[in-house]
Amino acid sequence: MRARSCCRTPDPGPHQRTTRHLRRTPDSGSASVLVLSLSAVLALVATVAVALAAVAVTRHRAASAADLAALAASDLSDRGAGAACAAAARIVSSALGPTGELTRCQVAGPGEPVEVEVRVRPGGRLGTFGRATATARAGP
Repeated sequence: MRARSCCRTPDPGPHQRTTRHLRRTPDSGSASVLVLSLSAVLALVATVAVALAAVAVTRHRAASAADLAALAASDLSDRGAGAACAAAARIVSSALGPTGELTRCQVAGPGEPVEVEVRVRPGGRLGTFGRATATARAGP
């Protein structure tokens, strides 16, 4: 029997097998550029998300410190505005450390509501953009 040569594809030599996949097409390397671009966008989105989370945490810290300071000032409002605001300042400094400050403390009188305002500077580079401010009232 004779083998049919019309239906068989000729076997490429070893040189043709290794160089066939190395041919350049107009879109060669485009996947690498696409992956690098998507990685850069993903890194940017992650950075923005972390910054927004840090801002939200700072805002919540300011609100909590203002609430505690208003409660402390309200508790001591019958001893006078000086004692009440000093207690509020102690609470803010112990709760926030050097990043926070008591910016306003209003005591109307004994048995009246007390209003305090607290500012907090976020840590790191975010602190250069501004401060978070929170106001709280407490009273009988």
